[in-house]
Amino acid sequence: MKINVSGKNFNVTKALKDYAEKKVGKLERFFDTQVEAQVTLSVEKDRHIVEVTMPINGMLLRGETATNDMYSSIDLVVDKLEKQIGKYKTKIAKSIRKNPFKYNNIEQDAAEDVEPKIVKVKRFPLKPMDLDEAVMQMELLGHDFFVFSNAETDQINVVYKRRDGDYGLIEPELL
Repeated sequence: MKINVSGKNFNVTKALKDYAEKKVGKLERFFDTQVEAQVTLSVEKDRHIVEVTMPINGMLLRGETATNDMYSSIDLVVDKLEKQIGKYKTKIAKSIRKNPFKYNNIEQDAAEDVEPKIVKVKRFPLKPMDLDEAVMQMELLGHDFFVFSNAETDQINVVYKRRDGDYGLIEPELL
């Protein structure tokens, strides 16, 4: 793995550069191909910011963290990148048509969260009604939103209750 460490608004010490290379270098174990990482360390007031960018077969893996200590920022950004790799491993592999990862057991539970799972489907008749009737129906059902066929426009609309107690209406815009 080729790691390029640079500093913004300060000079990077040898110890800091070695630490960043060691920590980011741990990500190499996830890839079969040669990967390059750009690590940018910067300081803004009391914030120590670490940005890591890794182009992988046309895709871009990026992480950024900021703490009050540069070493902990490096640790956190590497943790964040490991989670991203685990979460998007299957999507990345599908998009580049081959699996660039050496290990298939990288946070399997996070990879499962990527695809939404529909557990229930509701069907109901769309009766044409006016806005006031739709709001009343929503209140009677005790829901925060209600889908209805607007009798005035013959379009599907959604009426919803806002946090402030008022109501909102979503109308489709025909293109």
